[in-house]
Amino acid sequence: MEQVSKSFPGVQALQGVDFALRAGEVHALVGENGAGKSTLIKILAGVHRPDAGRIWLRDRLIDARTPRDMMDAGVRVIYQELNLIPGLSVAENLFLGRAITRRGLRGIVDWPAMYRRSAAILEPFGLRIDPRVRVGTLGVAYQQIVEIAKAVSCDAAIVAMDEPTAALTEGETDTLLRIIDDLRRRGVSIIYISHRLDDIRRIADRVTVLRDGRHVVTADQRDLPADQIIRHMVGRSVSEFYPKEALPVGDVLLDVEGLSRRGVCQDVSFRLHRGEILGVAGLAGSGRTEIAELLFGRRRADRGTIRVGGRVVRIRSPRQAVRHGVGLIPEDRKRDGLVLSMSVLDNATLCVLRRHATGGLIHARRIRQLVQNVVRELRLKTASLAQQVRFLSGGNQQKVVLARWLLHDCRIYIFDEPTRGVDVGAKREIYGLMEDLARRGAGIIMISSDMPEVLHMSDRILVVCEGRITGQLPRHAATQEAILQLAVPRQESGS
Repeated sequence: MEQVSKSFPGVQALQGVDFALRAGEVHALVGENGAGKSTLIKILAGVHRPDAGRIWLRDRLIDARTPRDMMDAGVRVIYQELNLIPGLSVAENLFLGRAITRRGLRGIVDWPAMYRRSAAILEPFGLRIDPRVRVGTLGVAYQQIVEIAKAVSCDAAIVAMDEPTAALTEGETDTLLRIIDDLRRRGVSIIYISHRLDDIRRIADRVTVLRDGRHVVTADQRDLPADQIIRHMVGRSVSEFYPKEALPVGDVLLDVEGLSRRGVCQDVSFRLHRGEILGVAGLAGSGRTEIAELLFGRRRADRGTIRVGGRVVRIRSPRQAVRHGVGLIPEDRKRDGLVLSMSVLDNATLCVLRRHATGGLIHARRIRQLVQNVVRELRLKTASLAQQVRFLSGGNQQKVVLARWLLHDCRIYIFDEPTRGVDVGAKREIYGLMEDLARRGAGIIMISSDMPEVLHMSDRILVVCEGRITGQLPRHAATQEAILQLAVPRQESGS
């Protein structure tokens, strides 16, 4: 890719970027959110047309007018935001546009053959699911693996992966990295976009850093230590990621007792204090997110008591949760946290319009000023408040969700995977925001699969396994080993 440039209204996404990919290499592409990584990959995929620049593939100039052109050329892209059809089965998603048909019966799908082939595709990933199950019923991590398997199964010459491990557990990540290593040995070229520097150290041959839409450096991975990569990404030295200090906590803000829902969780009880960051750890599918959804009213509990500020409250819907000062930053921001077709302004003010209206008339100027203040505080990169959030990077979309709850001034913030798909600079900003909210007296529940994040940012850690809280660890006693011992399901003796 030579001198590639691309602009959107009010934003110069790429400016004269060069990028070269060798046969059979894993080339990491890194940079802060908004640096231009995803835009560059979408140009390679034929989703966007560059304003300037050329693309060469095997010494042949490519004119990619559509995604189909690049797929036919052997390029497959796994996007950060999942690109599956929830209403179709796993098998139908894997073979979308290339269904296996019965011999001699054109147009008639050979379902048994497609199910067998789907199971064979998923087997190397260690994913034992029925290919006939609808994708929309799977968790985010499983959907991500299906997306990866779909791309890998097409015998592509180039596979670009945009944050492929963001929603995966450590074991699932290990499996993916082994598969990438196998693809490399077979001569497949991998473009690997990730904010997880440990993954890059394990798998990448070379690293290219983008900053503010420009190429900064390309070098062998072994010649770029992690601190140098970070310095190239953010333009400054970042020596400390976790600002959390041990601060005194206040009285009980949230008291949960015996919260249960059939098939989801059982007898969940805990307390959250003012000024406390309560970490929640557990393996994928342990019930962490489901507990958060019960607290926010997205699911209804069969039984249990919730007290906020010492008063028993009834939370049967998100509207009731918001009324009691509970805000949720969901795991899947695109599906559950944003209205993608609406603007930054409209998304940020969804919960506060009534508060800033008189006689049904909204005080537009006042609201706009409040949003502008929060946008500056969060360093949210957007062309304007009128920009649709679908055109923002993943990290900036996350900040729009945060802006909504800051405007609402919640008492309780539930952060579900707060830094998923977020670069190191934005991570520190989010950590600093959580710390600041705690200092102001808010209570924070932080659900995370990132073990260093849980260990460094939590005052206490709850461990969830199979829908139950199996342990509670104070900050000083929490270790990765202690958490994993509580997180792994135990087989009963004799079973």
